[in-house]
Amino acid sequence: MKFFRYFCLLSSWLIAPLGLSARVPSGAGITETEGASEPATRLEEVAVTGSRAPLQLGQGARIVTVLDSLAIQSLPVVTINDLLKYAVGVDVRQRGVEGMQTDISLRGGSFDQIAILLNGVNISDPQTGHNAADFPVDVSLIERIEILEGPASRVYGTSSLLGAINIITKNVSVAPEGEGGERVRNRGEVSAHLDGGSYLTFGGGAGTSIQTGDWPHSLSLSYSRSNGYTRSAAGTLNGDFQAVKAFYRGGYKDLFWQAGMSLKDFGSNTFYSARFDDQFEHTLKTFAAIGADTKAGFLHLKPLIYWNHSQDRFELFRGKPEAYPFNHHRTNVLCANLGAWFETVAGRTAFGAEFRNEDIASTNLGEPLARPDGVYVVGLNRTQMAFYAEHNVTLRWFTASVGLTAARNTGSAEGFGVYPGADFSFRFLQDCKVYLNYNASYRVPTFTELYYSVGGHQADKNLKSEKMHAAELGVKYLRPGIRAIVSVWYHYGMDLIDWIKETPEADWKSVNHTRLNAFGQEVTLRLDFPQLLGWSVWQNLQVAYSHIDQRKDLGAENIQSLYALNHLRHKLVVQTDIRLWSKLFLNLSCRWQEREGVYERYEGLAPTGEFVPYTPCTFLDAQLSWNADNYRVYFQADNLLNKRWYDHGNIPQPGIWFRLGASYTFKWKM
Repeated sequence: MKFFRYFCLLSSWLIAPLGLSARVPSGAGITETEGASEPATRLEEVAVTGSRAPLQLGQGARIVTVLDSLAIQSLPVVTINDLLKYAVGVDVRQRGVEGMQTDISLRGGSFDQIAILLNGVNISDPQTGHNAADFPVDVSLIERIEILEGPASRVYGTSSLLGAINIITKNVSVAPEGEGGERVRNRGEVSAHLDGGSYLTFGGGAGTSIQTGDWPHSLSLSYSRSNGYTRSAAGTLNGDFQAVKAFYRGGYKDLFWQAGMSLKDFGSNTFYSARFDDQFEHTLKTFAAIGADTKAGFLHLKPLIYWNHSQDRFELFRGKPEAYPFNHHRTNVLCANLGAWFETVAGRTAFGAEFRNEDIASTNLGEPLARPDGVYVVGLNRTQMAFYAEHNVTLRWFTASVGLTAARNTGSAEGFGVYPGADFSFRFLQDCKVYLNYNASYRVPTFTELYYSVGGHQADKNLKSEKMHAAELGVKYLRPGIRAIVSVWYHYGMDLIDWIKETPEADWKSVNHTRLNAFGQEVTLRLDFPQLLGWSVWQNLQVAYSHIDQRKDLGAENIQSLYALNHLRHKLVVQTDIRLWSKLFLNLSCRWQEREGVYERYEGLAPTGEFVPYTPCTFLDAQLSWNADNYRVYFQADNLLNKRWYDHGNIPQPGIWFRLGASYTFKWKM
């Protein structure tokens, strides 16, 4: 009878309107909205960057997916790239493992069409989105990741054609009270982790977060290496890698500053051409930023200055420049942003301006330099100017956000473009919210799209900016122990950029497509059984599904597309956390995906002229962990079904991959 009563209770909740809650017990999941439980309530009070003026997650007029620190601990991942695979709206296409070369996209777009941010600072690479996922921070230092799907130029400016991913790092804050009621102004933690696994993979790192008075500091350093899972035809290592990451964030009262570095050397076997299996790449990226969130009278000012620097060396034949010249690229991005907002009885109004200068020196990207610098003989300099304004109204049952961005790039013949947007949310029946929005966005071409005319490629330096118009309708429902969300969206794109082949013998050409029509749906349901049914063994179950139907006009039939027509048509993610005994937890995560598109099949290093579609794949990952107060020991197994699959044509991905690791954290306060 007890089971029947539970079943009836659960059934009555499931047939209620769909929405989301946010209880994350000691296992974890992907937390997406406000909630009634204590962890979710704390998350609801976090200000997320889904608008120009700061709004709490529970007040926002758009759906922002948040992967919190509990999800990071629970899932079988060691990199940010792997973590994003479990967000149903994110497409993570990898050529190697552990983020050695990863393309990240949203809602059927390309890797160049999203903005990547670190603590709200844009670290996107104007050379190519291939390097956008070179994150300088170790996954152990991440507090949460915010994912805004859909056009976001009104909030994030350039490159956010189809959304943005904002990585927020941990920062020890001043606790309001300590023992006896006094303020705890000196506190901190030190952590370290080690892991190792298949193919002589090894990783380790350490980090610390310290608060001394009004001075918070966070620092992390990590290293990883592997022999790789592939070999060249000659039997040499060609999938090996080593990577170093370092990150520092500090502050004083209203000020903050951060600096980071990502250094990678990796064998890129057949990553960029299936004809050659001993390619190699070296990338170095450094970041620095200083900003503030202060007040001058009734105005809240948010000035920000940042500098991004990257260097890339690509070797078609590893260590053999005499066989084919290496490609060298060096980019510098300097940006100044002055934002402000004020509050009246009519709501919060934000406005500001951003000037972002992008410069590249290269062996093959750009125009001839007046003063060549060693291997750098060509280059380009351009400046992006953007002005924005936004107004937010927040009531108990209603939230509205209306604004626009006006932008111009000196590297384009196009003048100022205006990109408006409006977001609305309505709360009804106490537990349910309806979201409705329209947004327009844009993206300027990367330097690669404009100038990469080597190795069977012909770029067009007169490419136009991409434009996107999108509408979305979503319903979100929350009750203790259950959350769900349903959303439908429509995208209309113009002048979209892709590399295409008109015949198998032709060169790849960068072109502006005439138009795109895309229709998509996403559904997420999460059940937290300790709240729902009082269970303590089976902690939670989350099921998420997305579907995308795209129609592109390429100007002709039988055209092969390198990126734009290769998207995830279906993606299903199922996760669960089980408390096996005491502090012993098991996470099982299953993904099924079906990719649209075809690729030319190779036999060895030779093309066959046969075009084959991507085959659907199912992946099962698991993590067994002992989660004590100060330490964790975990065993991870990726791809337990030992599937061989292709994220990119002719680049096989590894089968089953094991990893054993441990971490320790020491905390103190004074």
